[in-house]
Amino acid sequence: MQIDVTRDVFRLAQVFTISRGSRTEAKVLTVRITQGGVTGWGECVPYARYDETLESVTAQIEGLPAELTRDALYDLLPAGAARNAVDCALWDLEAKRAGRRVWDLAGLPVPGPEITAYTLSLDTPEAMQAQAEIHAHRPMLKIKLGTPDDMPRLEAVRRGAPEAKIIIDANEGWSAEVYADLAPHLVRLGVALVEQPLPAGDDAALIGMARPVPVCADESCHDRGSLPGLKGKYDVVNIKLDKTGGLTEALALREAALTEGYGIMVGCMVGSSLAMAPAVLVAQGAMVTDLDGPLLLAEDREDALIFDAAGVHPPRPELWG
Repeated sequence: MQIDVTRDVFRLAQVFTISRGSRTEAKVLTVRITQGGVTGWGECVPYARYDETLESVTAQIEGLPAELTRDALYDLLPAGAARNAVDCALWDLEAKRAGRRVWDLAGLPVPGPEITAYTLSLDTPEAMQAQAEIHAHRPMLKIKLGTPDDMPRLEAVRRGAPEAKIIIDANEGWSAEVYADLAPHLVRLGVALVEQPLPAGDDAALIGMARPVPVCADESCHDRGSLPGLKGKYDVVNIKLDKTGGLTEALALREAALTEGYGIMVGCMVGSSLAMAPAVLVAQGAMVTDLDGPLLLAEDREDALIFDAAGVHPPRPELWG
């Protein structure tokens, strides 16, 4: 078994801004695992919020033994970007060697397309309204917010896209006071979900607060070990493979979260179709699917995922799985 890791850069279609900063390109790591002349691959996006860099995640992957299984990988690497790329590459390798699809190997139903959110990055109210008008035909828009002055932005997006379902991602940018002030207006403006309104370390303030629309844990939820700390604070969990450390844990987290009564959102970092492909399996039947990474790119992988009016489709075998 040979494990190779390379860096790839994908240009974004336009500047992408959240409360923590802006970017013009997506920097990812691509892992290829070859065995018996067959190669499986996966992608991850190291995330500075979780103290990950391209260098640190590369070192984690390069430090793995030459022979490993998905079960062994769980004990060799923590939940995070490195384990994600390797886990997904191992799934792809197994599928290709068996001549079967990953969902068949995992005992899952044949997947179908899922409607995905499209993200509008943080900007001035005028610029966000203009973007909302351009994308008003999309069934669901996700708005990046996270400042003390977000009400004009939310109003502007609703004016620009009066019919679209709207979800909000504050990226830990609000205080409890800001969220409490905004909360009564969310129902009026037809907001369907609020993602991570408070910093993960300060989210105990959500206990006992009014939640007029469902509140989703993103930075506060990584894997199954996160679930006990979410009680009384959140209604929904956002499952991202770069947080769970791969498809294996993502599927286990989905099952555990549903058992505990949480709604499911499946999200992504800004990456290519290769990164989204395994997440489409996790997103089947989810309350919210947010796998628009490829739609934000100016370039993508060959045999990219298909996005159309039905949503994001499962990957073709030429891409993954």
